[in-house]
Amino acid sequence: MHRVTRPVVYFLLSIILFCSPDLAFSQVRPNLGNSTRLMNSALAEMEKGNFEKANSYFRQIIENGLAIPPEMPYFFAETLFELGQYDNSAAFLNKYLEINGFRGDNYEKAKNLEAVLQSHLAAIAECRLCDRRGYRYEYCPTCHGDRQIQQTCSLCRQIGMVGCNKCMGTGIVKVRNIFNIVEYHDCDKCEGKGKVTCPKCEGTLTEKSDCRTCKGEGRLVTEELCNHQPSNNPRYFNGFEKLRNSLHP
Repeated sequence: MHRVTRPVVYFLLSIILFCSPDLAFSQVRPNLGNSTRLMNSALAEMEKGNFEKANSYFRQIIENGLAIPPEMPYFFAETLFELGQYDNSAAFLNKYLEINGFRGDNYEKAKNLEAVLQSHLAAIAECRLCDRRGYRYEYCPTCHGDRQIQQTCSLCRQIGMVGCNKCMGTGIVKVRNIFNIVEYHDCDKCEGKGKVTCPKCEGTLTEKSDCRTCKGEGRLVTEELCNHQPSNNPRYFNGFEKLRNSLHP
């Protein structure tokens, strides 16, 4: 299993750049030399089979807002493929084909890579052990996959009391008598205290509700690329049924 840090920052930046290809390819022309230098360095690392290093050079082009050479998305897609980041690879490959079409220098290679990617993307789509990008799930360390747990009451925040909604916390209500004169009385709901027992936790200070760490999912996404096989590591998500059986034999 590969261990690769999720490329959240540079992937989002790339989407911004690619959403306006004319801007990415024109407004930063003065930096084209830097882009070419970095891409040549990346290509040299690809030749050596050092795709992690190549990845870092491609990231520098995007993160520094440099002009993107027309063929770079293809080479970046190839690098990401070799690193097992198939979803990201497909995103850059699609952008390459969108920008260059059949006129691209690497069009045939791009179409071949597109075909090879299909089986990997299908495996990700069918796998229940990872998210749609292919990153493995782990059981939530807070609820351990139970999804709902006893935790601090979200309404009273462990006070046990909340403001009375009849008197709006004042303890007093206004009533007009038959002579249309306003009279003030102690609130009968809170007995003039302005507060009532929390209706959510009933004064226990805790509630059983969706885990706030995983938002009731019972699992979190890791930075590990998934091999789509069950793991012996108890940390990794192998399905809720297996977890229930292990906790409640």
